[in-house]
Amino acid sequence: MKLIKPPYLKEGDTVEIIAPSGEVDKEKVLSAKDYFEKKGYKVLLGDYIFAQKRYMAGSDFVRGEDLHNAFLNPEVKAIVCARGGYGAIRVLPHIDFDLIRKNPKIFCGYSDITALSLMLLKHADLITYSAPMAQGDFGGKTINKFTEKSFFKVLSGENEEYKYKEIIFEGEAKGITWGGNLSTIVSLFGCSNIENDMHYYTPTNVNSVQSLEGLGLIPDEKFIFFVEDVGEPVYKIDKMLRQLMNNNLFRNEISGIAYGEFTGTDNEEWLKELLNEVAMELHVPAYSGFKFTHNEEKQTLPIGAKAILNQNGLILQ
Repeated sequence: MKLIKPPYLKEGDTVEIIAPSGEVDKEKVLSAKDYFEKKGYKVLLGDYIFAQKRYMAGSDFVRGEDLHNAFLNPEVKAIVCARGGYGAIRVLPHIDFDLIRKNPKIFCGYSDITALSLMLLKHADLITYSAPMAQGDFGGKTINKFTEKSFFKVLSGENEEYKYKEIIFEGEAKGITWGGNLSTIVSLFGCSNIENDMHYYTPTNVNSVQSLEGLGLIPDEKFIFFVEDVGEPVYKIDKMLRQLMNNNLFRNEISGIAYGEFTGTDNEEWLKELLNEVAMELHVPAYSGFKFTHNEEKQTLPIGAKAILNQNGLILQ
C-alpha cells in the first residue's frame, strides 16, 4: 500500500469545516470558525453545513457534495469535520475516491468520522487524522489546551509523544496506525459484500456509477490497532472486538494494540479483563490508556502513518 501524506498545515492556510455526519449546532460551528480565524487561518464553511435531514446534516447527496468540493478547492489545505453523531457511512457510496486521491489534503475527525477516515485511507490511499472536531472541541467557550496543542503540533509536522498508562502485553509491534471508534469500525464490516450499484456525485459528472463491491476495510499490511469508544457496556465492547477478531485478515495483519479510553462503560474491572483477554488471544503487544478518546483531552494521530509500539509508547516513524 503506497500511501499519500498530505502537506502539513501552515499559519495563513485555508481550513474548511464540513458536516458529513450529524446535524450541527450553528452557533458552535460559527464559534469554531471564529476560533480558527483568530489563530491566523482563513476559514470556509461547506455550502450545506447547516442543512438538516432528521438527525443528519442534510441528505447523503449534499453531505457528499461538500466533501468533494472541499477536496476539489485548491485553496483548502485542511478539512475539519464539524462533528460525529451518525451519517458518514451513508456517504460512502457517493464518494469519488479517485477525485480525493488526486487532490490530497488534511482530513480531520473522530467518532462517526472514522468511517470516512478509514475508507479514504483504504481506497484513496490518503493518510487521514484522528483529530478533534469543530463543534465539540473548538466551538465552545473554553478550548482544552492539551487537545489544542496536540492538534496544531501534529498537523504542522512536529513530533508528538503518545504515552500509555498500563502495559497489557509487553513487546514491540511495527506497522501503520489504523483504527478509531470501535462501533463505527464494526459498522463498516460487510461493505465488501454490497453488490448494488450506487451513484456518486461530483460537480463534473453527476451520472457516474460505482459499486461498493470490493470496498474492503482492513489494510493488507501490518497495522497497529488503536481503538476507543464511548457509552458502551462491556458486553457490547466484547461483541464488537470479537467481530473484528473473527475476521482472518484482521487477525493476520494486526501487530499490536494501542487501547484508548472506553469512557462511560458499566464495569471497569470487566473491561480490563476483556482488554487483557483480547491481547493474549491475538498474542500481540498491547498497551492501554492512550489519549484516543471522546473525552475533552485528546491527542491527534495520523491514520496510516508508520509507527512502532513498545514500552516507550507509540512512536511515529
